[in-house]
Amino acid sequence: MILKIIVLAKQVPDTRNVGKDAMKADGTVNRAALPAIFNPEDLNALEQALRLKDKYPGSTITLLTMGPARAAEIIREGLYRGADTGYLLTDRAFAGSDTLATSYALATAIQKIGEFDVIIGGRQAIDGDTAQVGPQVAEKLGLTQVTYAEEILDIKEGRITVKRHIDGGIETVEAPLPIVITVNGSAAPCRPRNARLVQKYKHAKTVTEKQQGDLDYTDLYDTRDYLNLVEWSVSDVNGDTQQCGLSGSPTKVKTIQNIVFQAKENKTLSASDKEIEELMVELLANHTIG
Repeated sequence: MILKIIVLAKQVPDTRNVGKDAMKADGTVNRAALPAIFNPEDLNALEQALRLKDKYPGSTITLLTMGPARAAEIIREGLYRGADTGYLLTDRAFAGSDTLATSYALATAIQKIGEFDVIIGGRQAIDGDTAQVGPQVAEKLGLTQVTYAEEILDIKEGRITVKRHIDGGIETVEAPLPIVITVNGSAAPCRPRNARLVQKYKHAKTVTEKQQGDLDYTDLYDTRDYLNLVEWSVSDVNGDTQQCGLSGSPTKVKTIQNIVFQAKENKTLSASDKEIEELMVELLANHTIG
């Protein structure tokens, strides 16, 4: 069996460093003010894709990401770990996209890519925490979806078996291909970079990066086609600009705040029935519970 796998990945601002400049006046994220990282749960998804590739030799992994020119780093990180190729959706018309506009852009790009068996991505991105993009892509493409996946167990006769980690326990489900799967952070962590692949792909660049970068490596891109990363605009994927970016995004963020929880008082209880009963009475009296 040879699988065509698409991994949806996102470069996100490192939310551990959110400060007063994290948001712009229009309510969008000020990405220039924050360090950029590979979305953690997308790395979990990439590992599941790589395991499928290991299990079914000849399978291919294509990374798809959307963002500014610097988001091409996500594709390179995927190539360093074992992905085969990648596409960067980048256009000023994509800027400010919420989940609805993002899923529209990704779905149009997937349609342009063409054949696929499994589309896999992280459950959610740390800059939004909505867990909406994967399911919305599935809906737009008319595909079955499995969310909260922790492990892909098997693929046989056009059907995939997936272990899900949900509230209250573990669930094993079976579904037909093609399919969209979103992966939890509790899934296996992604393998590290492969030194040989880092050497192979370290000069891989998009058109924009090549225009902005060092001209000493120009000959490489003529002789080694795998170093030419594909860059698509809205028009390249036949997208409707009214459904992209801010114009296609009904979600508006009014403000963002840092909330710091501080303990003002605390009690230490023993395991005695009397103290536990007194605590329950107190919590009921001040309506904390009940």
